[in-house]
Amino acid sequence: MKQEKYVAYVGTYTHENSVGIHIYDVDAEQNQLKERKVVPINNPSDLVVSKDKHFLYSIADEGVEAFKILPDGDLEPMNKQWIGGMRGCYVDVDNRNRYLFVGGHHDGRVSMMRLNKDGSIGDIADGIFHKGMGRSIAQRNFIPHVDCVKLTPDQKFLCAVDNGLDQVKVYKIDYRRGKLKLIDIIRGQLESAPRMIRFSRNGKYAYILYELLNVVEVYRYQVIDDQPMFEKIQTIATNTQKDDDVCAASGMEISRSGKYLFCSNAGINSVICYEIDPETGMLTVAFNSRVCSDYPKVLAIYPDEKHYLTLNNNSNDIFSYKINFDEQYSLQLGAPVKVDKPNCVYILKLDEA
Repeated sequence: MKQEKYVAYVGTYTHENSVGIHIYDVDAEQNQLKERKVVPINNPSDLVVSKDKHFLYSIADEGVEAFKILPDGDLEPMNKQWIGGMRGCYVDVDNRNRYLFVGGHHDGRVSMMRLNKDGSIGDIADGIFHKGMGRSIAQRNFIPHVDCVKLTPDQKFLCAVDNGLDQVKVYKIDYRRGKLKLIDIIRGQLESAPRMIRFSRNGKYAYILYELLNVVEVYRYQVIDDQPMFEKIQTIATNTQKDDDVCAASGMEISRSGKYLFCSNAGINSVICYEIDPETGMLTVAFNSRVCSDYPKVLAIYPDEKHYLTLNNNSNDIFSYKINFDEQYSLQLGAPVKVDKPNCVYILKLDEA
């Protein structure tokens, strides 16, 4: 039987020693990473792979940059484009490669970029600056900070998660005209700091991670009369041990099968995994474990869903872990991979490229 091959792309901050996107060969049997090369790019703090697996789009200091994914998983630079504001922090792309969407932490801007037929990035189609005042416990939170932009599964709407305003703004997308129109707002609690949103694999449920409340909110999602409807059905903690330490929920991902949702917690340095009820979308804790390094900012789930990795922004490394679902814990697997300021990761199956 032919062994499946995977590659992992890890974006980093390059203001210290890293120089770009690190490409790793993934050992799917041992669930380990082996670095192949580094592709130079300035501060690729987030990246996304197109639905057809032919292109990778990344944040860059210059705006956004497009790469062609070669058959072996290598990246071939295509072009760069300015996004109309300060540097972005998050990217998403629609399923038909029509537009690239960019969220801006520093200026609270949502940018909509045209994509050319060859996969390269075109000009700015639309851009919206969020306005208003958010919570007041820290200076950085006085103003809008768009930390995540994510398309709904039906591709009709864009969810812009604003960490500073404690809101998720929902925009209707006009693909023909290249325009965004605010159509709804999901309002979080004051000083909740929503960080990211994910949708269940069946498209029926949305999950919002709150950085300061350290909770995941579960919403039933549907479209009625061409309007998005989000109905909150559950709130569940990411920090079940109620530590006195400072905790900041930092990363969230859903496994490829859709059975599990994982969250990482910075500060207390832990990972919690929930089982997703396929009928209701609600969460129950599968395991909760401390991790070995400092500030697990994001995580990724290995293809077998029995292992995961964390990107640790303060200790400059990537750790892999093996899960024991029966005993409800995970253990470190092998030595860490050293990399400076890792910030995002995407694991790609190579025969999909």
